[in-house]
Amino acid sequence: MKDTWDTQKRIINVSNRLPVKITVTDGDISLQNSDGGLATGLGSVFNKYKNIWIGWPGAEVDGLRKMEVEELLKPDHLFPVFLSKKEIDNFYEGFSNEIIWPLFHYFTSYSVYDPEYWDAYVKVNQKFADEVLEHATEEDTIWVQDYQLMLVPQMLRQANPKLRIGYFHHIPFPSSDVFKALPWKEQIINGLLGADVIGFQTNNDVSHFKNAAVKIGGASIGTDKLTVSDRPVQVSCFPISIDYEKYRALAQSAETKRIAQKLQKQIDTKIMISIDRLDYSKGIIQRLQAFELFLKNYEEWRGKVTFIHLVVPSRENVGGYKQLKQEMNRLITDINGKYGTFDWQPIRHFYRSFPPNMLSALYSTADLAVVTPIVDGMNLVSKEYIASNINLNGALLLSEGAGAANELTESILVNPNDITSFAEKISYGLNMPIDQKQKTLLAMQKKVERANIFTWANNFLDKLINVPSKKTSTKLVKIDSMLPGRIDTQFTLPTNGAFVAGL
Repeated sequence: MKDTWDTQKRIINVSNRLPVKITVTDGDISLQNSDGGLATGLGSVFNKYKNIWIGWPGAEVDGLRKMEVEELLKPDHLFPVFLSKKEIDNFYEGFSNEIIWPLFHYFTSYSVYDPEYWDAYVKVNQKFADEVLEHATEEDTIWVQDYQLMLVPQMLRQANPKLRIGYFHHIPFPSSDVFKALPWKEQIINGLLGADVIGFQTNNDVSHFKNAAVKIGGASIGTDKLTVSDRPVQVSCFPISIDYEKYRALAQSAETKRIAQKLQKQIDTKIMISIDRLDYSKGIIQRLQAFELFLKNYEEWRGKVTFIHLVVPSRENVGGYKQLKQEMNRLITDINGKYGTFDWQPIRHFYRSFPPNMLSALYSTADLAVVTPIVDGMNLVSKEYIASNINLNGALLLSEGAGAANELTESILVNPNDITSFAEKISYGLNMPIDQKQKTLLAMQKKVERANIFTWANNFLDKLINVPSKKTSTKLVKIDSMLPGRIDTQFTLPTNGAFVAGL
């Protein structure tokens, strides 16, 4: 089927990071895949030839080399927003990750309300908006991604009211009692209300945002939309997902099967896995405490289960993260020292990224995957495990605080703060009969296969492209029947570099 989309009907994707990052080795600039779930997920969606992607290239670039980087990225329709070290420190590490991230994940005591961080956030959001305006026409569809860029929609709207703008929020949106603690709450709400369509992971997030938009932004509320100064703003739930077929194919590849067989020979016990980025929201400490209690209470499992504990490094020089890493290492050492034997180590801990085939082999061989963040927007690791477990030999233990729990209802749900129940459910998952594992995994695989990353993108873009035209207020823009063809799986990224799961 011929693709009817042309360069006048592009999607301009705008995210904090590009799907690739630049590295400089001995003066030579090269590209590697970006870390993180957002870049991994969206990389499968965007058509290489008809769409463009705007974002930070992952490193500070000397002024003399900016043109070189631009030329390197241009063939893939990638356009960089260059940031100084101070901007990276104050905008990204500061406002985004020391204010918004902890606040929106309900770790309010971790937030540091530094006005200098806010000033940098405004400045950098304007940089992103300016770069979009350099490329955008009124025929384009602009899709802004996530909490680092919450002011961009309004900045674009003020510059050109006729633009079609969407925004998707990948992390939780907190209740009004939490959100009101933010000194710049009015500016954030007004920034988001510049979009035509605003998407969230869960219905709770939608409800929380609508309450804030009415109370703080002065919006009026309807069934599925808000009205701001006589302009409708659609607010809906669009649970993000994964490229299901990509993960299935990877699990079925000869290399992955070879690694899986090697793993099973090396580890002659049941295998339990967890895969996380180092972060206080991921429930790492509670998970280790629950595993320790499990070994204490269920002596029959000692020597019969191995916990492969994979943590991807993140911000380890920041105080709270440094303390988290120290406590994690202490618990692992204590558990291994207390329960380990000469021929069995309870926890095999890895503090690094794994390549795609190795990660897929873990997914396909694990008897129990433990995905237990305290709170998470979605958590795609759960869906990656479901898609990759082609042998139907595993069970998923999933936190009630993950957005994925709303969809993967056949999983074993747990409150990660209830350590006693957590330990009991580890036992339940490891003891689950094979026929029950197969039944629940098949049910969840059907869900993830049907509601995949392309379904997510199509649902969001359908709603965005159907926004009333700003040129003729009564006319709707017709949805192109070829829309699915535009969401192309052939977005090709460099193959070198480490792979990180959808954390």
